[in-house]
Amino acid sequence: MMEFNGVSRSWGDFKAEGVSFEVKKGEFFVILGPTGAGKTLLLELAAGFYYPKKGSIRIDGRDVTLSPPEKRRIGFIYQDYALFPHKNVLSNVAWGLRVARVGRKEAFARSLEMAEKLGIAHLADRGVGSLSGGEKQRVAIARALVTKPEVLLLDEPLSALDRRTQDAMRKELKRLNREMGMTMVHVTHSQEEAMLLADRIAVMDGGRIVQVGTPEEVFRRPKSEFVAEFLGAENLYRGHIEKEGDTVFFVSGNLRLEVPQEVEYGFSECRAIVRPEDIIISPVKIRSSARNELCGAVEEISDYGATVKAGVRCGGEMFKVLITRHSYEELALSAGKTVYISFKAGSVHLF
Repeated sequence: MMEFNGVSRSWGDFKAEGVSFEVKKGEFFVILGPTGAGKTLLLELAAGFYYPKKGSIRIDGRDVTLSPPEKRRIGFIYQDYALFPHKNVLSNVAWGLRVARVGRKEAFARSLEMAEKLGIAHLADRGVGSLSGGEKQRVAIARALVTKPEVLLLDEPLSALDRRTQDAMRKELKRLNREMGMTMVHVTHSQEEAMLLADRIAVMDGGRIVQVGTPEEVFRRPKSEFVAEFLGAENLYRGHIEKEGDTVFFVSGNLRLEVPQEVEYGFSECRAIVRPEDIIISPVKIRSSARNELCGAVEEISDYGATVKAGVRCGGEMFKVLITRHSYEELALSAGKTVYISFKAGSVHLF
């Protein structure tokens, strides 16, 4: 549906360089990255607000690299909604249709129909200044969708909302994506938002796309130290690979972990990640098929209510282990207690 092919563009000291990715038809595609990574600038290039210096942009097979915004059939939802304060809800929704010279009667009929889909038809005559954040968001979405765009671009649209309204709007966006088959490209710095919404995620840093994949691929199998650290990998270690017979190990100081046999070995240095939820913890030795079992002492405990995270020092390295509150109470964990942790060789991700 949308393709970026080697797109580059400079803005002052900042440069987006060699950006390439594709968004499939009907996909909910999330561009995730820290502040200043260039995420919004990619949306503005896609919308035609700026033109690239190099590369090309295609939408539904059409080259739109130098096309003006009105020729791209793009819907754009801004972080601050950009509603017209002097117009009521229905007039705001109908604005794009009126700009496209759709007759007033038809424009307002179509706008009311879209308002009904978004659950805001009862607000049609209200001024936007009297609306809540969630209601304003729905007006902005209705205005973008009523023109029947081929791609909907969303620039951190939930960041100004409270937690409860964010949850409701995430469900609403996902519902619209599924029911309307709408292709959506959503920019955010929120990992939680990306996990909950995305079919696929592009991680961006310093004007470059550094990894693209499903949420499972990106969060569990990062391809670089930046991606791992940005996505909150807690058990991240530096070391190297060694092989003994048919067994392959990741070695970091006194830490020695068995890893899948098919992994490449022989390179001088690599990184290893073990997700906290993949680790089993016990006060006694664990009888299981897991190939890695380590003994250590609990150093810290972080209580998150329904879950608890224990920090266990093993082989000179700290392992964070995520468990339920019920397990925490059963195990009677406390600082200084000796415990055993175990995890499968396949739970060690290397890059």
